[in-house]
Amino acid sequence: MLVREQLTMSDYRDKDPLIHGIQSKIRVVPNFPKPGIMFQDITTLLLDPKAFKDTIDLFVERYKGKNISVVAGIEARGFIFGPPIALEIGAKFVPLRKPKKLPGKVISEEYVLEYGKDCLEMHVGAVEPGERALVVDDLIATGGTLCAAMQLLERVGAEVVECACVIELPDLKGRERLNGKPLYVLVESH
Repeated sequence: MLVREQLTMSDYRDKDPLIHGIQSKIRVVPNFPKPGIMFQDITTLLLDPKAFKDTIDLFVERYKGKNISVVAGIEARGFIFGPPIALEIGAKFVPLRKPKKLPGKVISEEYVLEYGKDCLEMHVGAVEPGERALVVDDLIATGGTLCAAMQLLERVGAEVVECACVIELPDLKGRERLNGKPLYVLVESH
């Protein structure tokens, strides 16, 4: 829709009733899973069929016709949003999983978290060189997981077109770690 393309992201969030509806369905749980964390709970969004559909529809509107052949979803909540987006835009869905959850040969990418290390894995051959990929997750905080997902896809020769998240925590500056890669988010939480 042309109107959405002309608005800045802050105008878009302030004026779009779909975004407001989505944001109102995300529950913030203080001090979970540990003190000081404001957990962004999307399960309440999933309980509302209209808000969930609006979330998927906004992503589909953005990516339809962009020649994306791979939607890579990050475990676990990227598995909720990624498959319906992939189906609607005619792309395959590739799960990026935690270690030892995929059978067969995998390629791995380790990354550093504020509290340790983690790893994402993908089946060898799931993504071919030259494919155009979209990385999907529910939230970007510090950006480490999205960076690992992009590196994993780029190592096999994919072009990562963009990353898409329902929620961004801009105070944690995760966007800055993406090295200029476009990031599309629906909701900011401060």
